[in-house]
Amino acid sequence: MELILTTEAWLGAGLIFLLRVIDMTLATLRFMVTLRGQRFLSWVLGFVQSIVFVAAISSVLDDLDNILNLVGYAAGFATGTVIGMGIEERLAIGYTHLRIISPTRGAKIAENLREAGYAVTEVSGRGRDGMVTLINASVRRKNIKRVRAIVEKIDAEAFMTAEDLRPVRRGFWRT
Repeated sequence: MELILTTEAWLGAGLIFLLRVIDMTLATLRFMVTLRGQRFLSWVLGFVQSIVFVAAISSVLDDLDNILNLVGYAAGFATGTVIGMGIEERLAIGYTHLRIISPTRGAKIAENLREAGYAVTEVSGRGRDGMVTLINASVRRKNIKRVRAIVEKIDAEAFMTAEDLRPVRRGFWRT
């Protein structure tokens, strides 16, 4: 392999980079919507992604002697993954189960979350240092920041965890 520094070589590598960024962005989004059970959107993303992938890989294979093509391919892969993660995070598709533990202000947190329109279940429990309130709330991912702000305003020391989930049947979901 040799390093070809012509304008055409750089443009080809740039095109491969761009195609691979698009490909991997779509792949990351497709994977995330697949995990959340959105079949049709997953199909559409997979269809477009496969076309972009074929264009990218055929461009690399057309000129294997140009190492810039390989670098563009690899850099596009890495960049597309990160961009896809960022887009998915902003879209916040799906639901999350929040577990909030407060030793002193649990009832107030639950009350405020209910007033804000969230479904909340309170459970009394015993932690290392005594009694606590365990609050369970399943919310849309796009609402996590709002819930977190409510909790932190009432009890800045509350412990919170989050798990992605797929609703199975019924329940209350704030719109």
